[in-house]
Amino acid sequence: MTTEGHEPPAAAPLTTGDPPGRPPAQERGRRRRRALATAAAELLHEGGFASVTHRAVARRAHLPLAATTYYFTSREELVTEAFALLVAGELAALRAATTGPDPFGALLSAAQADRPRQLGLWELYVQAGRDPALQPVARAWTDGYGEIIAGALRSTGHNPAPDGIRLVAALLNGLWLEQLVEERPHSHEEARALLGRTLTMMESAG
Repeated sequence: MTTEGHEPPAAAPLTTGDPPGRPPAQERGRRRRRALATAAAELLHEGGFASVTHRAVARRAHLPLAATTYYFTSREELVTEAFALLVAGELAALRAATTGPDPFGALLSAAQADRPRQLGLWELYVQAGRDPALQPVARAWTDGYGEIIAGALRSTGHNPAPDGIRLVAALLNGLWLEQLVEERPHSHEEARALLGRTLTMMESAG
């Protein structure tokens, strides 16, 4: 009912809560969380575990400092997600590299590439021994690397048992870490000779 001479108030316009052309809040949140985790992964790549601070991550992601604690409950949660990004990226690169005719050559070359990134990856792998939150990501790395080794063995005419896959992975990881930590150079010829002897022993035992 209206009073004569007075117009009823106009109805409020319906809105979605986001201005036209702007991504929904949920999508913005996902993008910002991803940007922070990516920034943390880059810092791990460049300077290791100690380089990941809330301030450094926010600066790298071009977001306010408060965003780090808004999207992540703790530094540990942020580091865990960054570690997962590092592992996923490394495994994807190794899978792509080992699709060619010389998968083990590709694996040996990968061990000589981008030392800072690999230091960040292995530093977090060791840190998982102290931090249970990192352990599922560390296991994902081990399982994924084992699958890559298994594929490389099959593509080169071998039919490995699970313990054989672990043996080859342990050999390659040992050479990888020696070179990475001690900067001890291993020639491809030396590594291939060790791998060849290992495969020969596996076949003899089988």
